[in-house]
Order: sequence, then structure tokens, then C-alpha cells
Amino acid sequence: MKKIAVLGLGKIGMLCAELLHDSGFTVTGIDVQLPKGASFAVKSIDLSKPEDVAEELAIQDAVLSCLPFHLNARLAQIAHDAGIHYFDLTEDVPTTKSIIELSATSKGLMAPQCGLAPGFVGIVGADLIASLDDCRSCKMRVGALPQNPTGLMGYAFNWSPEGVVNEYLNDCEVIENGEIKWVSPMEWLEDIYIDGVKLEAFTTSGGLGTMCETYLGEVENIDYKTMRYPGHAAQMNFFFHELLMRERRKEAGEILVNAKPPVQDDVVYVHVAAEGTINGRLERREFVRGYRPTMVAGKIRTAIAWTTAGSVVAIIEMVRDGKLPNSGFLKQEDIPLAAFLSAPTGSLYAN
Repeated sequence: MKKIAVLGLGKIGMLCAELLHDSGFTVTGIDVQLPKGASFAVKSIDLSKPEDVAEELAIQDAVLSCLPFHLNARLAQIAHDAGIHYFDLTEDVPTTKSIIELSATSKGLMAPQCGLAPGFVGIVGADLIASLDDCRSCKMRVGALPQNPTGLMGYAFNWSPEGVVNEYLNDCEVIENGEIKWVSPMEWLEDIYIDGVKLEAFTTSGGLGTMCETYLGEVENIDYKTMRYPGHAAQMNFFFHELLMRERRKEAGEILVNAKPPVQDDVVYVHVAAEGTINGRLERREFVRGYRPTMVAGKIRTAIAWTTAGSVVAIIEMVRDGKLPNSGFLKQEDIPLAAFLSAPTGSLYAN
């Protein structure tokens, strides 16, 4: 794998392309509107024309989609037909299920859900589960937040508003008492403290990726929650359910990002905990980090940008270097944490 196309050149897509270029890949960035001064080749292609996308992917070894989740299923089909590797950042469950079906006959690797959550958090969770002889629970929590929140919502939309609305409103898969269940989003509220900062956590969709299927019968309880500052869940429940904005998703995203635009000083909290036994003794293993903006590829990047882009680029590097399979479907929980952290870009998480 040498040549890779990156589709979607927003903040995340641009950073992914720059990191891949710095890692030695021949990168072609693709979007309708092209950025200026890119260090890699760029092409303007109308992504609504599948034949034009297919023509470009026919000369690539791999494609990374940094597009909105609803465009990924069709793109994955084009990549499958071209026989190349496919990667994306989606948290959307139906999209992932369609990609799993494609992977049964794919020549290349089909690897969705390679961002932060799902993605890196699942790699960490699997590592903690493997550290125990017998695991009774694994709780995964991630929060992408402003460092200096304002207002009752205490939030800034540094991530795609479309993706946030999707995970706030779609049902959530969990394992509870040994059974796979679907539960409502923005529920199961709990308090969490990280470095003395009080946060609340509640269920959101898609963060577990394929972990419920993988660990059914092995781990009694698994769930994923999003972390926010206290009071956020109540505000969002009022907005979506009392004001019925759940019926107007596109407009809801526009209203929210207009009210709480992105900030530069953000923080990404990761809190993963697994409980179980080692040599018959009950133990609790934790991975707790607070990631902040840092210098990446020559510029200061927001925490959500580099943690998301860094995860998928590290996985692509591992595939190139023969540390991961090169065909079929890639589960995030099958990626060894130590190997991930030793990848050129994965080392960002270790620093």
C-alpha cells in the first residue's frame, strides 16, 4: 500500500492527508472545493458522481473517507469493486453493518470506525479486557469538550454536528448481564471525575463499534458513554425531545453549531475501566487521559482533530507495515494497543 486517496478535505481530512504524506504515502486529496497550499496532490471531483470517484479509486491502493457518515456506504462499495483498502471514521451502525457484508468478498481490507470512538477507545478497552483472567465489565467513556465552557450547554461543536446529532438520537448497543441489548441514547446518567473535573456521562450510539458481538459470552457488561460537563444531557433532552428537534435533524445540527461554534482550546478525555479477576483476585484496570491541543505536522491542532486523525493514520501505517491483516474486515478490538502506540503516528497518544 503506497497510494491513498483522502476524500473530504475539512479539518480532519486535511490533517489525515498531511500525516499520511509525512509518513511516506503518495496522497491524493479529493473534494469539490480544494484547499490552497497543500503539501500533497489534490483533485476536484464531484462526489455525487460515482463514476468519477470510481475512475479515481481504480488507480489507488487505498481510500480514506473523511466524509459525512451517510456517504460512506456507497464509497465503500466503490472501493470494494476496485479491490482496494477502505478506511473511514464513521460511528454510524447501519453503515458499518453494510461494510461488514462487503468485507466477505473484498480483496482489500475493509476498516470502518477508525477514529476516536469508535476506534482508539475500543483498542484500549480490548487491551484492558485482555489484561484480566476473567472480565466482568468494561466501561468506555470519551468526551470532546471546550476547556473553558460557557452557558448551560457547556459545549462547543468541534466535531461534525451531523455526527453528534446522529449519536445523540440513535439507539445504543450494550451488553448487560450477558445479553446484547439496545437502549435509548442520553440515558444511564452517571458522574465521573478526571483530574478533579466533574463530568457527566450518558449513553450515545456507535461508540462500541463491533465490541458487543466480539465479547458476547465473554464479558458480562460492556457499554459506551459520552462525557460532557454537568447539565448538558438535560439541555439536549429538552432540545431534542421537548422541542421535537429529533424530527428535524439537519436543522437541529445547524442551530447547535450556530449557537456553540468550534473553539481552539479543547480537551479530549478518555476514561476506560475494566473489572475482573487475576489469579482469583478482583482487580480494576483503568486508562485515563486528558489530551489537549498540540503541535502536529507543523501546526497546533485541536485535541479532537489530532486524536481522530492520528488514530486512523496509525492504523493505516500498521496495515502498510504488515502489522495488521490486508483483507477482510478489521475490528478495532483486534488491534494491539502496544503496536498501535509504537506506530509512527500512534506514538502521539503515548506522549
